Amino acid sequence: MTRHFFRSALAATALAALALPAQAADTQAILKTYADIALAGYEDSLTTAKALDEAVKALVASPSDATLKAAREAWLAARPPYQQTEAFRFGNAIVDDWEGRVNAWPLDEGLIDYVDASYGTESDENKFYTVNVIANAKIANGGETIDATTITPDVLRQLQEVGGIEANVATGYHAIEFLLWGQDLNGTGPGAGNRPASDYDTKNCTNGHCDRRAQYLTSAADLLVSDLEEMVGNWKDDGAARKELTADPQKGISAILTGLGSLSYGELAGERMKLGLMLHDPEEEHDCFSDNTFNSHFYDVKGIDNVYHGSYTRLDGSKVEGASLAAYVRETDAGVADEMEAKLKATMDAATAMKKRGETVEAYDQMIGEGNADGNAAVQAVIDGLVAQTRSLERVIAALNAGDVTIEGSDSLDNPGAVFK
Repeated sequence: MTRHFFRSALAATALAALALPAQAADTQAILKTYADIALAGYEDSLTTAKALDEAVKALVASPSDATLKAAREAWLAARPPYQQTEAFRFGNAIVDDWEGRVNAWPLDEGLIDYVDASYGTESDENKFYTVNVIANAKIANGGETIDATTITPDVLRQLQEVGGIEANVATGYHAIEFLLWGQDLNGTGPGAGNRPASDYDTKNCTNGHCDRRAQYLTSAADLLVSDLEEMVGNWKDDGAARKELTADPQKGISAILTGLGSLSYGELAGERMKLGLMLHDPEEEHDCFSDNTFNSHFYDVKGIDNVYHGSYTRLDGSKVEGASLAAYVRETDAGVADEMEAKLKATMDAATAMKKRGETVEAYDQMIGEGNADGNAAVQAVIDGLVAQTRSLERVIAALNAGDVTIEGSDSLDNPGAVFK
């Protein structure tokens, strides 16, 4: 993945701490809906992760084009429910502290497995840049050695962000994605990664260490399941995340607004979209190995909409819904409510158009390519929508007198010149 990743901790918005209106019963109902949607989203993510785990085991047991295709399809099917849960980040410390285990990005793939010569052999920022755990049973780490003789979930835990380097992503969706697709070496041309199924065939092994590659993939898939089981537990009636959210209605509403604003602005509009568009860099895409980024971004937008409107459609088509932030805002200030609804719809329309383009015209890395005016415009329309809805969300925050809400910023939006330094 990218070597041009910038993260800004600057707050784009910090509003004075004021008291929410005295509607504790109403806000508690909103918080319950929010927590119920979180639980349902993580349960659906767990269901699809278990299906992915089974598909991975089938691939390893009998490597073929068919079992590789099935595992890739299971990975793709696992993304929509999970991406919709990203709206629960930022405002909920339990979620944000955990999220890096399952969805950290970008990653330096040379930590995990073989890479193309164009990747290079070393990095000034990362001494583990080409460690290649699959090819090496012992990993030196600051005077200590990680024993990877057998690649287990515990070994992967030790390798996650090894050396304190965020790009050393050893676990989660994107590590699995890399192991299923391999590097995408097509630049802004058509095509995703093209790892052969024989990379897992111990009898006809390509690229060496097929047994260890299988160990890594199955351990990563098992770990994803256990991590999601943990987060499901956190949102059950007696779960730590639900308890923390609902303990104080004012802080709970602030947490919702923080999550919506930070995902809309700094994370999605800035780090995941604007940065890549500015650089026209195909490495700057979230689901880069699989060329699934347009879907990843779409479902982030959908997750924001779900939380605001207090409604989530589950994998089985049933709905989890109830008291909503949208209704609360409308009761407080109908004008601000109308504005927010219009901005959310505009963003969703732009994201839907980008998704359709991704399905029928070109992948996301092509959309952000230099000289692709129509593709660039499709991506920029979503960015513009996200920025505009954040400005409206600030007015929502003011209308609700919600305190302690901080919306994360991004250099690509707030200080573009820094990106090119």
